[in-house]
Amino acid sequence: MPFGLDGVEVALIITFLCLFGGILSGFPVAFAIGGAGVISFGIVAVLDNAGLLIHQAIDTSSAEYTALVAEGVARDAISTFRYPDLPRVNEAIFPQGWEVAMDRNLSFVVNRINERVLAGQSIETLLAVLMFVLMGITLERSRIANDLLTTMARVFGPLPGGLAVSVVVVGAFLAASTGIVGATVVTMGLLSLPTMLRNNYSPELATGVIAASGTLGQIIPPSIVIVLLGTLAGDLYATAQEARAQALGCRDALTLLGEAAVVSVGTLFQAALLPGIFLAFLYGAYAFGYAVLNPRKAPPVVVDGGSGEIITRNEALTWFLGVPVALIVGLFVLSGAGIIGTQTLGDPTQDTTASASLRTNVSEQCQASMIELHGQDAWDRAVAEQAAISEASSTATETAAPTDEEAAAAEAARMADLAPMGTGIAIGLLLAGLVLALARGVAPTADHRPLAVGALGLVLIALCDLVFVAPTTTPGVTFLIVLLPLLLVLYGLKGAAGLLGKNDLVRVVFPPLVLIIAVLGSILGGITNPTPAAALGAGGAIMLAAYRRLQEDGKSGRIILWTTYAIVLMILIGVNFDLRVNVGDAGFETWTAYILAQAAYLFAIFGMLYACAVLWFGGVLPAVVRETAKVTSMVFTILIGSQLLNLVVISYGGEHYIQQFLRSFDNEMVVFLIVMLVLFFLGFVLDFLEIIYIVIPIVGPVIYGGTMDPKWVTIMIAVNLQTSFLTPPFGFALFYLRGVAPKEVTTGHIYRGVLPFVLIQVIGLALLWTFPGIVTLVPSLFPN
Repeated sequence: MPFGLDGVEVALIITFLCLFGGILSGFPVAFAIGGAGVISFGIVAVLDNAGLLIHQAIDTSSAEYTALVAEGVARDAISTFRYPDLPRVNEAIFPQGWEVAMDRNLSFVVNRINERVLAGQSIETLLAVLMFVLMGITLERSRIANDLLTTMARVFGPLPGGLAVSVVVVGAFLAASTGIVGATVVTMGLLSLPTMLRNNYSPELATGVIAASGTLGQIIPPSIVIVLLGTLAGDLYATAQEARAQALGCRDALTLLGEAAVVSVGTLFQAALLPGIFLAFLYGAYAFGYAVLNPRKAPPVVVDGGSGEIITRNEALTWFLGVPVALIVGLFVLSGAGIIGTQTLGDPTQDTTASASLRTNVSEQCQASMIELHGQDAWDRAVAEQAAISEASSTATETAAPTDEEAAAAEAARMADLAPMGTGIAIGLLLAGLVLALARGVAPTADHRPLAVGALGLVLIALCDLVFVAPTTTPGVTFLIVLLPLLLVLYGLKGAAGLLGKNDLVRVVFPPLVLIIAVLGSILGGITNPTPAAALGAGGAIMLAAYRRLQEDGKSGRIILWTTYAIVLMILIGVNFDLRVNVGDAGFETWTAYILAQAAYLFAIFGMLYACAVLWFGGVLPAVVRETAKVTSMVFTILIGSQLLNLVVISYGGEHYIQQFLRSFDNEMVVFLIVMLVLFFLGFVLDFLEIIYIVIPIVGPVIYGGTMDPKWVTIMIAVNLQTSFLTPPFGFALFYLRGVAPKEVTTGHIYRGVLPFVLIQVIGLALLWTFPGIVTLVPSLFPN
């Protein structure tokens, strides 16, 4: 073999050279990947047929190999990397010929496309890509970035480096609303770079902060990178942990781990939230520190505009800090005191069979593996739990059924344990109170009587709920009890909306912020999975864009506002009422709620169609649909082509060869470090789509098959891809920015400006490596 290389190594080199050549040729990447697979397979097949590719495999019939197996070494752990002195035999990389390999590849690619592209379990999650792309492009075309940059510049501009800090804030905001890196970099480059240069900002700082902030879309949810990476990571983690459990003598991963081997996209969104905010904070802190040390290169800037209201420091501290903190702290204090909490009685007859923290009815080999993984204390605790459960079960079977008096006493005891006020209504009162406080703060000279009426209504609702509403009170009766104070609250909120609408910051930030909170809140809170949340975001973006279009044309957006109210009403009715009118005897209350919900649903459909019509006749919707189709078609075409390329690598043993090399290291952290370094350098020449669909399936069974937290592994990969996206000389974000930068900004300016932010990325990666709790904290607070 040339240069002493193994035949599989030569085949891998040929495959990746074909891949890089296809990508660098300028041919569309989505087709270059599949073409690289076909061409590389043809070259490897010709060389193998000519006897030029020889693979030196371990001789499994040798005495040395048999002795290792007899010593208890797993067959998968025996490789030429770990045991280089074992006898070997020469064999072709296609043992049964290239014809059999090609036939198998064609069969596999059809099955994989059917499983992962057309009808597999991950298809529903992949639909979120379409919705998030539609949401992002719609918001981009509605010129939200322009308004955000202007408003944030007015807020942060007077600070040292204020324009740079405002770019970071807007970058994080756009990342949470679009999730598309290229669009964010280009948009902010066009809008903010000329402004920063006109105000004597250093070209290095200006370009660096724009490129770095634009890449936040890689990590801040709803990131398309995490959606695609999460669908793949979930399958890889489940398969790898099942294989690990069986190798350790356990029946399945649930037995070994004590929990199901599942990692969802929603959980990854939770895990990515804090690291994304953390990186944005580091960017802003660097920009501010740079301006303090170099005031001439990042001077303060005063941007004209605003509502004209003069807000004193005492008023700002009172209404923007003091009152909101008091309301939030009060909610937590009342929750801790048991006044606010759950009001669900539950069904005492429901079977709530308890189970131990770990399964204890396992083989001796599995028991040893579980003790090694969880510790002796955890195993002893599980044994004690199982013994207590068994004893309680035997006691329950001997106990007679309770009498009516005993059942009534038990129900009364459960009633006494419930909180006087439900958590849902308490949170609703808190949000309304925050809106009233914010409106009071932004308009100190306005008429505050409507706000006072709204605050009185909040107090009356709380008192009515505490005094008159019990856990057994039906939603309809509860609504009638709080109807009058609710009208007072709505009157106050109407006045608050009028005051808030006059403030530029609230007017610009509030609508997209509500949309982001609705999308991410439903995912992070475990209310729904990413696909329905993405559909909600896409619909909300369409209505927001239509409302802005109507305002620009001087027309009323009342229908859009009423559509929003209809959606909120529909959600509130669905949460509080049982709308299954075809189950059991539905009473007047249920039918009334059903009719109202149905009417709200029909009006919401009408409002959505009206918003689409506004954007269609405005010339916005056709461009949005075309761009969305282009992006999603590229994603799915790359997915199909990468499946073909992966199968080619598998056919000649390349995947197995790479995995054997990685498993030859005893320390899984060393293995992961190697993978991270490879991904970092591959990020110079491959886009994240190619890396996710080509590289991750090869190394995934190794890095997801150990003891490392899959959430931490996935987020580390995402941040690593973000770093390579930013690193000179090949970072894709740099090319995006170079394409829209003015002529006076050179490539050297961009490269020098982005280097400090690359260092910040590396520091961020090191901190995430050292303190994995940054990744796992939020998922632990919102268990699904």
